[in-house]
Amino acid sequence: MTTTATAPLTATPAYRVTPARVLRSEWHKLWTLRSTWITLAATTALTLGMGAGISAAYDGSGEGGLDTVVFVLLGTQFATVNLAVLGILATAGEYSTGQIRATMTAVPRRLPVLWSKAAVLAAVAFVLSLWTNLLTFPLAQSFLTGTDQAAALGDPGVLRGLAGNAAGLALLTVLALGLGAVARSVPLATGAYIGLVMVVPEVLRMLPYAVVDDAVRYFPSKALESLTAAQHGPDAAAPGAALLALTLWAAASLAAAAVTLRRRDV
Repeated sequence: MTTTATAPLTATPAYRVTPARVLRSEWHKLWTLRSTWITLAATTALTLGMGAGISAAYDGSGEGGLDTVVFVLLGTQFATVNLAVLGILATAGEYSTGQIRATMTAVPRRLPVLWSKAAVLAAVAFVLSLWTNLLTFPLAQSFLTGTDQAAALGDPGVLRGLAGNAAGLALLTVLALGLGAVARSVPLATGAYIGLVMVVPEVLRMLPYAVVDDAVRYFPSKALESLTAAQHGPDAAAPGAALLALTLWAAASLAAAAVTLRRRDV
């Protein structure tokens, strides 16, 4: 009588969690939401519409020395809010719907989800903003011929300003995503973002201290304006310093989100 030895059977998962798969999952999740399409379409429409509308109504009387690229891209004031809402919905929105439980069950280590969300949203925000800016600037300039705001894409600083604006908006989107992960509430995170980006700098500028004025230059909204300008203004941060400041703001937000994800239960 003989016996046949068999090796013990072990369960092998059909799919292993990898950074590429988590990234693909977050990409698919983003584009299957109706809110993504609506937000991105509204961002492009508002930027294009405001750029064309303001330029068509401009009478050439001067805008207090406002930089040409900043003038044309005034519509990005709405883009900062629209893209921020998209970033907040990517994190806080999952908590409000309960989808976060499924996400963290699939990726128990949690942090790869955060990095993947940030990478996907930053890429989408940058590409969309740059494409929109490159459409808006020539369209607006068709109304500004012969005025003090007339410029061409090849003029010094113009392309850098258009790309800098797109990079700044992408970093602001990541900043909002981090706030959403920390607050876990869409209204709370939205309020925190608006307060930090739009309200706090204006309040601080009222204080009669030179050091405060210097610090305000590196707050998100002012840094974005410095990145957008084709010509560096005397009271603005240099483009490189503004980009670094926005990067640090986004990194701080993501770091706070990472700590929150590791310490709190889903």
